[in-house]
Amino acid sequence: MNATRRALLAAPLAATLPWDVTQAQTQSGTLRVGMTASAVPLSNGVPDQGAEGHRFMGITLYDQLAMWDLSKSDVPVTIRPGLATSWRTDPADPKRWIITLREGVRFHDGKVMTADDVVFSYDRAFKADAPWFDPRAAAQARIRMPTIASWRAEGPLTFIIETRTPDSLVPFGLTWVGITHQGAWEAAGRDWDRYLDRAVGTGPYRLETFAVRERCVMLRNSNYWDAARIPRHERLILLPLPEANTRVAALRSNQVDFIEAPPPDAIPALRAANMTIVANTYPHNWTWHLNMSEGSPWRDIRVRKAANLAIDRAGMRSMLGDMMVPGAGLLPPGHPWHGTPREPIRTDVAAARRLMTEAGFSRQNPIRTRVGISPSGSGQMQPLPMNEAVQQNLRDIGIEVTFEVLEWNALLGIWRDGARAPSNRGISAINISYAALDPFTALVRFLKSDMVPPAANNWGYFSDPWYDDIMTRVYAEFDPTRQAALLSELHARVVDDALFLFVAHDLNPRAMSRRVQGFVQAQSWFQDLTPIRIT
Repeated sequence: MNATRRALLAAPLAATLPWDVTQAQTQSGTLRVGMTASAVPLSNGVPDQGAEGHRFMGITLYDQLAMWDLSKSDVPVTIRPGLATSWRTDPADPKRWIITLREGVRFHDGKVMTADDVVFSYDRAFKADAPWFDPRAAAQARIRMPTIASWRAEGPLTFIIETRTPDSLVPFGLTWVGITHQGAWEAAGRDWDRYLDRAVGTGPYRLETFAVRERCVMLRNSNYWDAARIPRHERLILLPLPEANTRVAALRSNQVDFIEAPPPDAIPALRAANMTIVANTYPHNWTWHLNMSEGSPWRDIRVRKAANLAIDRAGMRSMLGDMMVPGAGLLPPGHPWHGTPREPIRTDVAAARRLMTEAGFSRQNPIRTRVGISPSGSGQMQPLPMNEAVQQNLRDIGIEVTFEVLEWNALLGIWRDGARAPSNRGISAINISYAALDPFTALVRFLKSDMVPPAANNWGYFSDPWYDDIMTRVYAEFDPTRQAALLSELHARVVDDALFLFVAHDLNPRAMSRRVQGFVQAQSWFQDLTPIRIT
């Protein structure tokens, strides 16, 4: 076991806790959460820090027009009405969406929400010439709704969105943009930086304090419009704890109540210490996203297939204490859009070596390449030991990998820039785990040729007419059954073409004190903290 892995899996109590954790003393009705992020996600309604940012700061302080139903653990999550009660396309124009807003919803400062507030919130994320445009919100939002062309209010309770082309996926995009209002921005001196510590939404929590490198404290919104989701605890404290052993130490010493992604070696000891461990399947993939630009070694399908054949997923699963499902594609096995690949993902090192020889490479004449990774982050599981295992597997077939280790938010930054940007410095692959929430986030944003940065997340500049055609048909198909058939065909081809290095699907383990009661772990990247009681 090398030094990096020893450091990650070290005895939990060896960690030195940061100042902000040691100050988070137990209070009655306070839920203290140790996140994997290295900073508190932005409180602007369209937070950074990936989907973990949205989990902790996007759906707590804010509501979106459409929201995910996170109330059950035994069924896949579905979209439900949020600040919108309904949405539909105009029968005369499939590019025009008519969205009806919920009446009587109040912001934390007492203002009643109207369609003008929704326009303001979309302006700040999508309208570069708006006085209240927020570039940080735009960096997150524009990749979620790349077809949006215009938007406007029609009366106090109707919001209109128009897209450049027919887009059946618009309702999924609605789940990403938190709604605030112009008066709150003006109260912060018309300054989005100052707004961060006086943020105003409509969500089940309201902001008390925000310090990006230390903590965020939120209070229960007792006047929340959805009575079923008024938090069962008084206060929520979010603490950035990117090191896994530090999170465990904080939990064991009663300085947090709830931690994300405990390291596998710590789970038996946590159980023995009377902690609760929860896990669940959910649409997630842990991959290497490959650069398909000219000059990248991954343009050769033989190299991509060889790399996938080389991965010891059974060994990885054992290393992770069974807290994973072997990687089977961008969608996990059993997912309704998984399809039927001709060449399902498997391990066969001898076949991998034959393909590498055919491509002109071997252990004696290896490919040498660099991969961008992070030491922690949303959905990244245990990235250092996992990447080291992959590195060894690939070395065995003639692919020598060196790592560029970047803080999570920095890694997301070069991912949004695209593989051809100077910021990537010759990196040929990037390890970012992805949430397969809907057709766009699971597939389209990575594969469609017009989704290269800054439009969306085709980081590797993949381009193929067959893929473009089927995804255009997905956009134009509003019938769920026919759309699912297209998505299944698309995903099967992704697997057969080995377009990513498929390693694992997470089981999303969390550890928490026995004082934490009522948490329901949904089959989702996102989770609802409001049902939690502190006993």
